[in-house]
Amino acid sequence: MPIRYGKAAIGLAHLLLVLSLVIFAKGFFPHKAFLPGLATWPQGLDIVPRSAPFDRVIFMVVDALRSDFVYGNASSFAFTQGLIRSGAALPFTGHASAPTITMPRVKAITTGSVPSFVDLVLNFAESDTTSTLKDQDSWLAQLRAKGGKLVMYGDDTWLRLFPDFFDRADGTTSFFVSDFTEVDNNVTRHIPFELAQDDWSAMTMHFLGLDHIGHKTGPRGPNMPGKQAEMDGIVRQIYTAMENSHHLQSCLLVLLGDHGMNEGGNHGASSPGEVSTALTFISPKLKSAFEGQTSPIDSTVDYKYYDVVQQSDIVPTLAALLGFPVPQNNLGIIIPRLLELWTVQQDQYDLLFENAEQIYRISQATFPSNFAAQMVDQGCSATTQDDAEIIVCLWRQVLEDYEAGHGAYSSSSMAHLRSFLSKAQTLLSGTASNYDLRSMQVGIGLGVLALTLCLPSFTQGLRAGGFEGVALVSIMALYAITMFASSYVEEEHQFWYWALGAYLIILYFKGGRYAISPESAVTGSTQPALAYMLFGLVRRWRQTGQKYAGDPDILSEVVTPNPSLLWVLVVLTYALLSTNLSRRAVTWTGARQMGLLPALVSTSAFLFKIAFTAADAPELLQAFPIFGPLVSFVSRYPLVNLARVVFLGLAHLLACAVYYEKPWKSARQLQSFLTAFQDVLSIFLITQSRTVYIPLYLFFNLQLYLLRRGRRYSVGELGILALLFQYASFFAMGGTNSIATIDLSNAYNGVSGYNVVAVGILTFVSNWAAPIWWAFAVCQLFSVVDLSNGGYSFLLTALATFSCVHALAVMVACTFLREHLFIWTVFSPKYLYTAAWVVGQHTIINTMGLGMLLWQGDR
Repeated sequence: MPIRYGKAAIGLAHLLLVLSLVIFAKGFFPHKAFLPGLATWPQGLDIVPRSAPFDRVIFMVVDALRSDFVYGNASSFAFTQGLIRSGAALPFTGHASAPTITMPRVKAITTGSVPSFVDLVLNFAESDTTSTLKDQDSWLAQLRAKGGKLVMYGDDTWLRLFPDFFDRADGTTSFFVSDFTEVDNNVTRHIPFELAQDDWSAMTMHFLGLDHIGHKTGPRGPNMPGKQAEMDGIVRQIYTAMENSHHLQSCLLVLLGDHGMNEGGNHGASSPGEVSTALTFISPKLKSAFEGQTSPIDSTVDYKYYDVVQQSDIVPTLAALLGFPVPQNNLGIIIPRLLELWTVQQDQYDLLFENAEQIYRISQATFPSNFAAQMVDQGCSATTQDDAEIIVCLWRQVLEDYEAGHGAYSSSSMAHLRSFLSKAQTLLSGTASNYDLRSMQVGIGLGVLALTLCLPSFTQGLRAGGFEGVALVSIMALYAITMFASSYVEEEHQFWYWALGAYLIILYFKGGRYAISPESAVTGSTQPALAYMLFGLVRRWRQTGQKYAGDPDILSEVVTPNPSLLWVLVVLTYALLSTNLSRRAVTWTGARQMGLLPALVSTSAFLFKIAFTAADAPELLQAFPIFGPLVSFVSRYPLVNLARVVFLGLAHLLACAVYYEKPWKSARQLQSFLTAFQDVLSIFLITQSRTVYIPLYLFFNLQLYLLRRGRRYSVGELGILALLFQYASFFAMGGTNSIATIDLSNAYNGVSGYNVVAVGILTFVSNWAAPIWWAFAVCQLFSVVDLSNGGYSFLLTALATFSCVHALAVMVACTFLREHLFIWTVFSPKYLYTAAWVVGQHTIINTMGLGMLLWQGDR
């Protein structure tokens, strides 16, 4: 009965913990004021008759176009730099606020708003419709309302955000990052036709190849200069048409990046490279109004070239340049340099006042109580004002100036106007959330309740665990403390590396202590020592974290320069798993022919990996020509079909293992089944991993072999090993607490079209492959006695308890540090990773997966 009660309590604890994360997120993540409908011209301002400098726009988004890619000395944008020198192009550095992911950034550059951090999650849900901008105000909606036609080519994020907006469109999925050319050629082929048409008001193009190159080879990769030159050639093509075509003489070309990239080629966080984008306004008409500027210029450490503006500033600037009202939810300010196109200061004042009126309305919706009090309290005390009260007073001063001067320009009124706009933009952009503390507190309370449900079984196990109980509590306590420091969150891998290394050393000394003979003492202590040495190799395979990512490691210094070494290790990994399964299959029926099935499945998995590598990382195969015939053979077949063959083969192998091993009959048969299951699982996880990480599975298998050859481990020791190996291996395979390291390269294996469930599962498996492997691997270290009497239950209890501590520590840290400088760049991403750990790894894999599997042994 205690065991049954413990299982029920653990299950209920996880349900409560998941619920607590959802409720906490509701109160923690941004809730911004939103004004429905389209903006109209403010009454009393003579804006409509004033002619706009341009009548159409070409919006050219180059995904991940970091500022130095256009402006730096190493840039291949030679033609664009010439336009900057001539005055035909005005360059800026556009600041992209976190999260630096495509969907949030597209929302920012079309609506002028600061997107919610939750948009980061929606960015991966290609079929999501809740984040559509169909009913929100944007510069696209304004042009459409004027009767203009819109065309769009490139990243299909635009088609999901703006359904039925475009009269002509051709979208391309952005997640298959191996393609450097077709995703851009699919855009480029439409350009000549569209430049010849005069029926559109806006042509949007979103090129993906440069971003894909960054993900694969980094910002300094060999394909980067050529891609930059290709994009520069498109600028030349468009600019030439603008000079020679009458209908394009008043066309504006905007060249920009949606976000940048870090030195690893990734994005999502807030490093200088990720938030600094190129933003250039181009037109032959600009030559007569502006002098040229130096280009290229020396590279800067923080990637800030020329004037720095917010990406949201693009929206009101386009409104002024194209002659439509500023969209309702905009937080941007018209870029001052472009205001110089209007030589009459009154026109500049009117444009900024319209901008201010619009921001006043969104300010009023964000801080209704403060603006309501304005109608009663006419005084502004400098000692009692908070930020919201300051912008109320600044707006009052703007109105007083406007009414006193009857809307006429003056230097003081212009200064007050700029002061209000600057303060309001800073406050509203930073106030991404009015925290719902009640929801956050309820979430924490449910987390405490979940922990309380785990504690009875956990404390009971601690009393029997001795040293292991003390070690577990120490790990949990120390980990909880580290969650309150941003540096520890960024470099979390160090905690797990040190903890696992230290515990393997402890097992080394304990091996001799519990030995019954000198020979067994040597054997029992040697295995953990060798496992520790292998762990040293694993942890140095890939340099991870956020501060030292990109530093020398085994992969960059030894393996990548020697692809033959990589492929030898890859072949050995597949050979080991195939041999193990073939031997097992022969024992099932006694027929040697049965051993062919695992060999065929393993071969198909290897061929798929060859085909995928040829598309994903061809440089790994170019220096290893022996695989040339294989590459030629597999290139005839679609990757989707090859992946499906592998998955079907693995499913058949697993079904055979279940049928012949019959793990539900006894603990001994379950123990035998676990070995076969681990090999099948290994092939599946390898299929979902990058080629460069496959050798780690060979090292994992060697570590497991060594631990199995050692002494019998207590359930407490196995609980600690399971916890430490799961977390340490996650970071060893390149994982971090930064959104920038989420790997999508294997999210579409076997999936021909977008399927939110399939892609979501494959994405999780791809990023948590190593923790999943170790979750089941540790089960092989259980004795038949532990499997038969339910002794394994403490492992599940320990992991469940830690998941509660993990989630609670992060929720409490986010609550207390909600005003911290790094709340949205460090702690918020950590919260999302915590949710993935709790829901995916602990609830589904550890509790449901391991629980259901091990339960077979004590039925």
